[in-house]
Amino acid sequence: MTMHFTTHAPQAPAVPARGRLRPLGQGEVRITGGFWGDRQVVNGEHTLAHIGSRLESEGWLPNFDLAASEGLDERRRGREFSDSEVYKYLEGLSWEIGRTDDPLLEERLRAVVARVAAAQEPDGYLNTRFGRPGQGARWSDLEWGHELYCLGHLFQAAVARERTRPGADDGLLGIARRAADLVCAEFGVDGRAAICGHAEIEVGLAELSRVTGDRRYLDQARLFVERHGRGTLRDIEWGRKYYQDDMPVREAEVLRGHAVRANYLAAGAMDVAVDTRDTGLLNALRRQWDRTIARRTYITGGQGSHHQDEAFGDDWELPPDRAYSETCASIGSIMFTWRLLLAGGDARHADLIERTLYNVVATSPSPDGRAFYYANTLHQRVPGTPADPDTTSPRASSSLRAPWFEVSCCPPNVARMLASLDAYVATADAEGVQLLQYAPATVRTVLDDGRVVAFDVATAYPADGRITVTHVSDSDAPWTLSLRVPAWATGATLRIVTGGSTQQRSADPGMVEVRHSFRAGDVVQLDLPMVPRVSSPDPRIDAVRGCVAVERGPEVFALESVDLAAAGATDVAQVAIAPGTVPFERDGRVWATVQRLPLGRGPWPYGEAESTAGTATAEVPLVPYHEWAERGPSTMRIWIPEAR
Repeated sequence: MTMHFTTHAPQAPAVPARGRLRPLGQGEVRITGGFWGDRQVVNGEHTLAHIGSRLESEGWLPNFDLAASEGLDERRRGREFSDSEVYKYLEGLSWEIGRTDDPLLEERLRAVVARVAAAQEPDGYLNTRFGRPGQGARWSDLEWGHELYCLGHLFQAAVARERTRPGADDGLLGIARRAADLVCAEFGVDGRAAICGHAEIEVGLAELSRVTGDRRYLDQARLFVERHGRGTLRDIEWGRKYYQDDMPVREAEVLRGHAVRANYLAAGAMDVAVDTRDTGLLNALRRQWDRTIARRTYITGGQGSHHQDEAFGDDWELPPDRAYSETCASIGSIMFTWRLLLAGGDARHADLIERTLYNVVATSPSPDGRAFYYANTLHQRVPGTPADPDTTSPRASSSLRAPWFEVSCCPPNVARMLASLDAYVATADAEGVQLLQYAPATVRTVLDDGRVVAFDVATAYPADGRITVTHVSDSDAPWTLSLRVPAWATGATLRIVTGGSTQQRSADPGMVEVRHSFRAGDVVQLDLPMVPRVSSPDPRIDAVRGCVAVERGPEVFALESVDLAAAGATDVAQVAIAPGTVPFERDGRVWATVQRLPLGRGPWPYGEAESTAGTATAEVPLVPYHEWAERGPSTMRIWIPEAR
């Protein structure tokens, strides 16, 4: 696979004006296989086609045709935000075209853009739900209408297209600019002092400003961020915190309310803080991230413990069986966390991104890329029901994957994330390159002073913990290669082979650095200890007190009922993990020792505690959480009670 050294803005979803690190985009990093490479292939060959087909059959793309022919009214199909799924699809296509240069996808993108363009009003307004005879007036339902939200996704699609195919003549960037100009006129300093009930316009405008150089869009993003917390939206049963209108962004201590909205707003606020040099806002967002991760995030990296409002709960409110953990919330969390990483270079942010990628993003799509989890429970009490492949499902709470949803934000969100994943692998600064996520890859870039960096990454991660970096060109001056050592990887080692010499040293969690004038053939090898480990929850998380989870490397493991025959059980509720158990590997799987729980005390479930002492034990295999329910319906749990 041929790669070229980039000389323009990175082909990446977020390109801040400044920061501790700059992203290396698709033109500089290419995932070539392995865990994520395989998923990118499925995404490009199956998921995007599946999404495109559903957008047609559900009527969400034809809505644009009806709008262009003035045929919209009762014939419009889909929810008020269905336009946004078309825009996320366009963004996914843009990143995939940048990754593979697929001519069929290029043809598809241009055809969809033409249909969107035909529906745009002369003044730039673009929405199929509002503004026409028989519909609500423009901007008449800012709480729930999602007009600005949809435009934010349009802007992100246009940014992806411009970064991967600068100057393309399909017209997508022009569509976005006309719409953005209207937003600035309507909601600018002299316009309506209002916000959208679902944050997204902020991040879209900020990135559009970066790609066009038009400061007005950044200023408008800043206005929207600062207007949150002024109570401009109507109060609702869940309170204004649902859409982050309860307090100013810079005064908040933690993310709250609807988890997707909260993360999208935080990502947009990060863009504003960095590009306007607003240190106070940046520090507020760092503070919010710290507390959110410490008290409101599941072991999988998932966020959101309320089903009714898809929201964060209070501190320590993390019930596994009622986990909502929406796939979109996790992608929003990655967006926010990635921006913090670029701003400050803290390895903790890369750790959370890795955890979320492996245990939520990788969990959502089925192996064939044509069915998805909307929510990601950590405990399935009743075996799920297989979804009809030809039916559009209600929003899933916790069952098996479904091919499409009435609220179908998650499938195109997963598609755009996987298509752009190359851009999250590595970063650079003035002194070198930082390898942050591990996958077989090629990295080719040029540092600020002209030093050439070129190396290949070989690894079977997360199957094993060896990451081998082989340099493929000579450097005339020293530069620094940094590799992330995850927080769980105590005991990691680093081996450096340069010329005829070999060095080996320990590598503590954080970032380990090697500074050298590398020559072609030099090797840096990081070995991470991939030993299964038991993790205990903070005792303040009431719902899982007395339970443990098993992890190995970046993956969280689950116990499934289909693996309990050796324990004489058919349900995960019937077993507990044996005291002092140490999980181990055998035949390529992770195993744990469990005990059968007592059958119960009768019609009244309360009384003196029953002991499992003397109960026979059995060794049972666990599965990576992202593989659960792939062998049919089952009960499942991540947090396993400890036997008494």
